[in-house]
Amino acid sequence: MGLTNASMGAAVLNRGGLHIEKETRQDKIVALAGNPNVGKSTVFNSLTGLNQHTGNWPGKTVTNAQGRYRHKGVDYILVDIPGTYSLMANSAEEAVARDFICFGGADAVVVVADATCLERNLNLVLQCLEVTSKVVLCVNLMDEAGRKGILIDLDRLAFRLGIPVIGTSARSGEGLARLMDAVAGLTEGAAAPVPPEVNYGSEIEGAVSLVEPAVQGLLPPGVNSRWAALKLLDGDESLLQSLKDYLNCDLMQNAEIAQRLSEAGGLLAEAGLTGNPLRDRMVTAIVKTCEDIARETVVFEKAEYAERDRKIDKILTSKLTGIPIMLMLLFGVFWLTITGANVPSAILAKGLFSLEKPISNFFAWLSAPEWVRGLFVDGVFRTLAWVVSVMLPPMAIFFPLFTLLEDSGYLPRVAFNLDNFFRKACAHGKQALTMAMGFGCNACGVIGCRIIDSPRERLIAIITNNFVPCNGRFPTLIAIITMFFAGAGGAFQSLLSTLILTAVIVLGVAMTLLISRLLSKTVLKGMPSAFNLELPPFRRPQVGRVIVRSILDRTLFVLGRAVAVAAPAGLVIWGLANIHAGGMSLLAYCAGFLDPFARLLGLDGYILMAFILGFPANEIVVPIIIMSYMATGTLTDLGSLSELRVLFTANGWTWLTAVCTMLFSLMHWPCGTTCLTIKKETQSMKWTLVAFAVPTAAGMAACALVAGAARFLGLA
Repeated sequence: MGLTNASMGAAVLNRGGLHIEKETRQDKIVALAGNPNVGKSTVFNSLTGLNQHTGNWPGKTVTNAQGRYRHKGVDYILVDIPGTYSLMANSAEEAVARDFICFGGADAVVVVADATCLERNLNLVLQCLEVTSKVVLCVNLMDEAGRKGILIDLDRLAFRLGIPVIGTSARSGEGLARLMDAVAGLTEGAAAPVPPEVNYGSEIEGAVSLVEPAVQGLLPPGVNSRWAALKLLDGDESLLQSLKDYLNCDLMQNAEIAQRLSEAGGLLAEAGLTGNPLRDRMVTAIVKTCEDIARETVVFEKAEYAERDRKIDKILTSKLTGIPIMLMLLFGVFWLTITGANVPSAILAKGLFSLEKPISNFFAWLSAPEWVRGLFVDGVFRTLAWVVSVMLPPMAIFFPLFTLLEDSGYLPRVAFNLDNFFRKACAHGKQALTMAMGFGCNACGVIGCRIIDSPRERLIAIITNNFVPCNGRFPTLIAIITMFFAGAGGAFQSLLSTLILTAVIVLGVAMTLLISRLLSKTVLKGMPSAFNLELPPFRRPQVGRVIVRSILDRTLFVLGRAVAVAAPAGLVIWGLANIHAGGMSLLAYCAGFLDPFARLLGLDGYILMAFILGFPANEIVVPIIIMSYMATGTLTDLGSLSELRVLFTANGWTWLTAVCTMLFSLMHWPCGTTCLTIKKETQSMKWTLVAFAVPTAAGMAACALVAGAARFLGLA
């Protein structure tokens, strides 16, 4: 923690391991803390708008977000620390949150709490107050609390906690100006609040009074000595390591502290307070304090204030109706994505490919050789045009729909419904959420695996995430389904295509569960860990904000990654298709070499070669197949799917080829972007190779089994 660079009043700081840039030395740093699902991100987004950026905490796969907000002439840098229920450091998120609050040197900490369940949220508030007194409590969702007949005496709550307490409704922006007024008052030299201390009982308090004096003189300013003494008595190894990392302070090397800890440990042992009993006593004291404060400050006018949510949950999480409703919603999202993307994809493709002639004329004006024009126009440009036109429209529809389900509070219900299946597979229930993220992009799904605390179960989720198709594989699946299985559907063609696609998705989920169980019984043995899944209240999504954020944060981010890997792929594809030897292109030679093996899988050499060349971006698999069959040496866009079906059948495609191609598209190696993401998340080439090999082996086995069975039964 310290100043690393300064120029003209600006400063670059390393706060709690996090890189923070101050434009002036007067800028204030504000940490934004809170439980999951309390509207913390809404507060952050409402204040910072588009003036924010995200990244990872140094050395950890935990996301951070920073944003700037100007209030009454002063710039505030808001740091959105991970959502957490406590600072006990039971997970990477809790450790990151604790370390930044303790060692990050924030000028203020804003703890966002949910007004509809304030008592549970006070646990984090009290723990933050033990670390620092520079706390402002933001009681959010006051509008929802009012609708449910929940009244909160904010003045009494402020008196009990000894800190500023502000009520807000962040979705409408109400109260946010008052919140920043309170933050300004706290950071501009006003007297620091003096919050009351939690009483842990005579035995623990006696032990703290014994250790704290020895600790007090060794800690730097800003680190609460009472809290540090409590953590030493609790044997918190994570805190000791953080003290070494951030402050170069090894308390356990001090003889006086070691002696006093020994004496205090003896007193606690006599009272039967060692290990888990000691921590249980501490947690119980905090919970009891929360109950006492809530009893004084919260009034429930309606005894059944959450009755509506409970009635809805009885339907959405029922063993009888939960899964069917989930499948219906999945069907609806895919149907809207399929039908809605057709027209904009066609318009986008027409617009992008219309630029091909002007670009070619530009190369002619430069008198560039034909191979240079072909390399950059027929190779790079056409590949990028395909990727953008095929990938952007469905992502621009799917991601907002997915985010609307997330914003409404439905996705945790999906995890609840699938938790039992994942437990039977010896995996983590949260894998259901990461799997759902993979529908948009498998790379995003892999990043989402950070929410799983157990390293073993996180690896299982990462390795199996590729079994659900991403937006890059949807075009291939949809095209094959429409050409060979839903072409006679008439007016119901899109519904039939969606129904078959949903069945393919369900197969992918089943494979996810099967492979998760196999991994947990072999290379990643272990029992599934328990976790608390909070079902947040249902909320009306903010449609406009959801669309903007999902397009900016997800759609364009994923598209940018795809474009980055598709451009060099275009160079390679064009080269293989246009460099000839002995009258044949290198692409034809490679396809001929692969053909005998591909036939065993129900494919042909060109199809398998297309999947190999499509490694950088799955969107270009079908275009490569077209290019190969037409022997054009360039990516070609046919006018309709009926023309495409004629081309494929002329090159030996049957229903079995279509089925095996769909199976292999569903289950094969992750794309280049996903592989890079896996390497970054696991920090291991070994697990990246495992994540590459497992779906590939599963896809080859499934295709060989289906093709062999069909031929044995005389069906093909």
